[in-house]
Amino acid sequence: MEPAQDDPEWTALREGRASTLAALFGPLLAPPARGLVIGRLAQTLDGRIATRSGNSKWIGGAGDLRHTHRLRALCDAVIVGAGTVRADDPLLTTRLCAGPSPVRVVIDAGRRLGADYGLFREGPPTLLATVEPGPARHGTAEALLLPRAPDGGLDLAALLDALTARGLRTIFVEGGGQTVSGFLRAGLLDRLHVTVAPMILGSGRPAFDLPEVGRIEQGMRFTWTVHDIAPDVLFDIALDRRTPSEAAP
Repeated sequence: MEPAQDDPEWTALREGRASTLAALFGPLLAPPARGLVIGRLAQTLDGRIATRSGNSKWIGGAGDLRHTHRLRALCDAVIVGAGTVRADDPLLTTRLCAGPSPVRVVIDAGRRLGADYGLFREGPPTLLATVEPGPARHGTAEALLLPRAPDGGLDLAALLDALTARGLRTIFVEGGGQTVSGFLRAGLLDRLHVTVAPMILGSGRPAFDLPEVGRIEQGMRFTWTVHDIAPDVLFDIALDRRTPSEAAP
């Protein structure tokens, strides 16, 4: 994919001048003292992020791709799960916009990924977050040993603490759905960006995997702002680290 030409509004935002993009990206430019964690998913109108086989390229259009690269450029670190690496072999760099590429963090609790994926061979610094002891390096990536969560997976709060200790305070949880849902279940997301594409699959993998509720009022309810990223629509949602079990305001 060819690098995109940056527009004047993006340049103004990065230079600290007035920009129409400030309403969307402003929270990342002035994060709270505890840092900021933003999740992102692109889904179809019927809430699917991939086919049953895992194919997801590309649900979002050109506007969503550029938005994703801009989020990378404004964050200190980008997190993906092992499933995303296995399915897409992403580089997680900022090829479509001006700005630095973030530190890449791969969550692979069982340490099952091989070292032949692109982000373990080249590019910006990479961390392999795992609960399994082993070699200090995984390809070019540094292994980051973390405690287990009660459910047997990786302790996501401990991961954020470890990243903060390295000076990585603005964190972008890029995917996939299970990884974003894990941060949401744990009450670790400050904001959530959901892109909805004008597409219906009728089957496939759902965007979110959260505890089952018995009544409508038990669902998460929130306010959002809507942004046009043609041909898609982007919803910017302030979660403030609420969990699905907490009542809506």
